[in-house]
Amino acid sequence: MSLVQLIAHADERGLAASGLACLDRCVPLLGGDDEILRPLWSTLAHPADADAWASRLARVRGALAGPGEPGEGEAALLARRMLAAAPSEPSAAGLRVWADACSLAALRIHRLLDPAGEDAPGETGDAGEAGDAGETGGAGETGGAGDAEETSGGVRGGSPLVAAELRRQTVVLELLAEHGTGGLRRAHEVTTEGRRVLRAVVSRRARGRG
Repeated sequence: MSLVQLIAHADERGLAASGLACLDRCVPLLGGDDEILRPLWSTLAHPADADAWASRLARVRGALAGPGEPGEGEAALLARRMLAAAPSEPSAAGLRVWADACSLAALRIHRLLDPAGEDAPGETGDAGEAGDAGETGGAGETGGAGDAEETSGGVRGGSPLVAAELRRQTVVLELLAEHGTGGLRRAHEVTTEGRRVLRAVVSRRARGRG
């Protein structure tokens, strides 16, 4: 099943995990530590609790609040928008819109951080993750993990950084669809792996600028 189909068929928990995982992998761009989103992850292991989700989301926003650094690149701005767009009311409709937007934003971020994104002002990549990818497309248009492609003019090509992000997005949704709460631990592990990759990319870029 393609990524767009997985998002279309996911339940509230799967959608929340999908959006949260995309945001979590991009936390290094916001200066957050590896545990900053763990309280939100923990809400997914229990029956829907809108109050717990809303209060913990507010705390996360407070911890990561700020206008950003002067000259902050598009990748960091996209990550901030992901956090800002997270719905305080975890309804299926709101979470589906958020999960879809996070999917596209995370793919765009990984493209910008790839050397192939050097055409974007202020964005360079990680030499260890060299590849080639195109622009992101409109909301709701994501493709299969096998070819790292977003339909309707979306991400295309063989960029390892983008392809790996697309695979992780697919795996998270598949785990939640197949195992429910039983898939959360593995979904978090997959997300942690992706966050470490992006943190290394961000660190290398910072050293290059220094």
